[in-house]
Amino acid sequence: MPLINVFVVLIVVGVILWLINSYIPMDGKIKRILNVVAVIMVIIWLLRVFGILDSLTGARI
Repeated sequence: MPLINVFVVLIVVGVILWLINSYIPMDGKIKRILNVVAVIMVIIWLLRVFGILDSLTGARI
């Protein structure tokens, strides 16, 4: 995946989170949980895009 696509996805996710946090009235705890879940999902996606997560799944302990 080209690096520009990664940046575009990160910007889109950031804008969506900002819109949700700014314009949808929710309890602070729910917003915090939503933000943490979104950040974890983006980190996992980035690890898979750069091939780090795929190499870890084949490791044996």
